[in-house]
Amino acid sequence: MDLNLAGKRVLVGGASQGLGAACARQLALQGAEIIALARSEDKLVELVAQLPSAEGQKHGYICVDSTDLPALTVSVQTEIEQGGAICVWLNNTGGPAPGPAHLATPESYAAAFQQHLLSSQTILQLLLPGMREFAYGRIINVLSTSVKTPIPNLGVSNSIRAAMANWAKTLSSELAASGITVNNVLPGLTRTARLESLLAYRAKASGKTGQEAEQELLQSIPARRFAEPEEFANAVGFLASPAAAFINGINLPIDGGATASL
Repeated sequence: MDLNLAGKRVLVGGASQGLGAACARQLALQGAEIIALARSEDKLVELVAQLPSAEGQKHGYICVDSTDLPALTVSVQTEIEQGGAICVWLNNTGGPAPGPAHLATPESYAAAFQQHLLSSQTILQLLLPGMREFAYGRIINVLSTSVKTPIPNLGVSNSIRAAMANWAKTLSSELAASGITVNNVLPGLTRTARLESLLAYRAKASGKTGQEAEQELLQSIPARRFAEPEEFANAVGFLASPAAAFINGINLPIDGGATASL
């Protein structure tokens, strides 16, 4: 099975921590040159310094707020002009704050739309020419199991993730003939800062302790444990590879069997 990404440049969003950082490490192990994208320069510098690196394998970073579309455009375009085409893109952006859908402000929905769909469309149009030139493209969107079953108290997130999933499915049909695949990976409950914030919210909303809130969530997972970021990164590494060339337009839950639908 060919998992080798040597010579391929990979843009990893949300790379400063959690799932993004784990995926950056996995893709680097497969030989890719990583361009890590996030807002925190200190964390990006630390990550890049720690990434596995074979002879000739160079890593870098882009420090930018993805909601600032003009700055995002300039930053990504400059990286392409200076370093060359980017053939693999892990599209990963932090989720909106928790809360019921009916209490969210219109401004919250608008901000989520810009943070996710508009920034994604901006990056897509910058990367496509290089992917088409090399007839190799892997677009992997980090979404949520909510695209299959909405998650209580994640109203804005449920809405924007569904929009992103349909955007990706549409692209998968439009781009396949150019050797470009578009897939979505749906993380379940994984030990990241996002999970910690969710547990804190659930504990506060229910009046339970953090440990009680954690045990309640664990009961919803057939595997009876949370995922580790590295387990999620393994799936991303496969989808990014030549071995996954005929896998296109899917939603892949990585959730220990928790999603209540196929």
